[in-house]
Amino acid sequence: MTSLAPTAADVELFTDGACSGNPGPGGWGAILRYGGTEKELSGSAPDTTNNRMELIAVIEGLQALSRPCGVAVHSDSRYVVDAINKGWLDNWQARGWRKAAARGTGKPVLNRDLWERLIPLLATHQVTFHWIRGHSGHPENERADRLAVAGIQR
Repeated sequence: MTSLAPTAADVELFTDGACSGNPGPGGWGAILRYGGTEKELSGSAPDTTNNRMELIAVIEGLQALSRPCGVAVHSDSRYVVDAINKGWLDNWQARGWRKAAARGTGKPVLNRDLWERLIPLLATHQVTFHWIRGHSGHPENERADRLAVAGIQR
């Protein structure tokens, strides 16, 4: 279902999520870059978690695209990046949305509703996921973080 094959990225998507308390009020930010054009997106939720905001940033960024294309997603969320790159998402689906028994005692996967929103977007676009170390001075990650934090304050 998810493609790990490298593709030429038409679009770069930089995302971040933030939460004041976990759970608590949260925000997300995304920066879409196509050629020399950039678009900033952001939003918030009154009672959420950091992982949900990280996922929503990716979902909203991909949903903002008007046509199928290659997308390089850059995120500081190991949760999001590893779920795709390490095959967790495919495994969760294969196990009926349950975690591996060895790690999570077969408990239900958290944020299933958001993963299910992401799956068709991954099928529409050729998406690669790249992890960025958070708060390390990466310009777009810092901008996405500012958008996410501003979302909390709304």
